[in-house]
Amino acid sequence: MPFVYGISPAANQATSATPNTEVDGLFVAAGATASVAIQSLFVCGKGAALTAISGIIFRIKWWTTASTAGSAITPTPRGATTPASICTAASGPTAGTGGGTYQLAIGCGAAGPGGWVALNAASMPSIRAASGDSLDVYNASGTASLNYEQSLEVVE
Repeated sequence: MPFVYGISPAANQATSATPNTEVDGLFVAAGATASVAIQSLFVCGKGAALTAISGIIFRIKWWTTASTAGSAITPTPRGATTPASICTAASGPTAGTGGGTYQLAIGCGAAGPGGWVALNAASMPSIRAASGDSLDVYNASGTASLNYEQSLEVVE
């Protein structure tokens, strides 16, 4: 049975100040001894008093050379007996290289929720242990600098 962990940046995040420009919001990389897969992604726009209706798109991208740096996020075990996670995660990373293959896209309103949950284990974006890969969650919007929050659930 896999172990489940939550990954949530500690603060608001924002889309680019330049409309329709992708921003790498966070990454997850597998550890040396365990593969990692994204089981769910929940997002919510945090716009207030907006004069225009807009949305935010979130895209999961697979890099074959992992993203680096950013603000470290410690994956939170979902169960009381779940051991510490082997994967690493960070928000605001330096994007990886090699491939940049899109795995999934979802959206939300500028002031509302959105989300995705894998239908089964085979539909989860995943990377192998010790692969040097990462799964990154990018965001973009036609409106500049929209605030949002996101939360992932991963399995190892």
